[in-house]
Amino acid sequence: MNRTPDALYWKDLPDGRIECALCPRRCKLFDQQRGFCFVRVREGNRMVLATYGRTSGFCVDPIEKKPLFHFLPGSSILSFGTAGCNLGCLFCQNWNLSKSKETDTAAEQASPEEIAKAAKSARCESVAFTYNDPVIFHEYAIDTAQTCREHGIKTVAVTAGYVSPEPRREFYKWMDAVNVDLKGFTENFYKKYCRASLGPVLETLEYIKKETKTWLEITTLLIPGLNDSEKELHDMSSWIVKTLGPDVPIHFTAFHPDYKMNGISPTPPETLQKARTISRDHGIRYCYTGNVRNPDGESTFCHHCGKKIIGRNWFKLTEWNLKDGSCRFCETRCPGHFEDGPGRQGDQGKFIPF
Repeated sequence: MNRTPDALYWKDLPDGRIECALCPRRCKLFDQQRGFCFVRVREGNRMVLATYGRTSGFCVDPIEKKPLFHFLPGSSILSFGTAGCNLGCLFCQNWNLSKSKETDTAAEQASPEEIAKAAKSARCESVAFTYNDPVIFHEYAIDTAQTCREHGIKTVAVTAGYVSPEPRREFYKWMDAVNVDLKGFTENFYKKYCRASLGPVLETLEYIKKETKTWLEITTLLIPGLNDSEKELHDMSSWIVKTLGPDVPIHFTAFHPDYKMNGISPTPPETLQKARTISRDHGIRYCYTGNVRNPDGESTFCHHCGKKIIGRNWFKLTEWNLKDGSCRFCETRCPGHFEDGPGRQGDQGKFIPF
């Protein structure tokens, strides 16, 4: 695949620059300049996506690794990404891809059709746009999602949700599920540590929940001393319940020193449990802990009778007490997208060459 397709969502400016309208950054570019994300490039009087059809590799994962716990549990998902990102997180845990300034990081070539066929061949029920934010490869992600739908394959976006309203509408039209990485719950945190802002992310969360059929889960990486205060956790939990409702699952995951924040200690398990308790006290029904082994914090419990309906240990399912998407014990419906039993296991851990 040699084509570099025109990118969408930009406009001419009176001073001769063109303005990218994909995300709230609104990068303004002269010829041959790249946006903050590094992959949307001005070429003459147009903008192109430099990484269209180019990926950083593919791997078959358990869907729980995204993390998604209420969308086809136990199934396999084909994960892939490209290069670049429209945020500047100092704690990025995929910085070798998302912070890459070399488009050769995305050296492998794969068309949407090849991706869909690879997912079927690897016995995956879905494809994940992950590793770096799919917002910045909008055109490639949507073309792939449309092709996957034709093949009966679901698509999942793992994203920070930092996107403008018009592309947001088109993007989520084609996504079956999404995990939004809510970095924190203060503007100061977003500005200082992510080089972004909180408002557009909250708008994305509200839009997905209220205006689409896309299944939504949220992840927050808790960094000691920066976004893990009780006040912030109370504020975030209260906003989620009031704005999104009690049934949106939230995953609190542990920070590990990486990228430009190697001087901060890993998140203690007690912090994750505190966050889980606070969120449950606010009425969020499905609160999980991640990046640490904690079978209770990883398992799904019926919000009505309290019994375990999906047991998990790391990324493996240990119990299944759902029947037709409802608790086997009290018949209360569990929100999500479930099959009659755990999803079929594909070739998990396998890297897919193209």
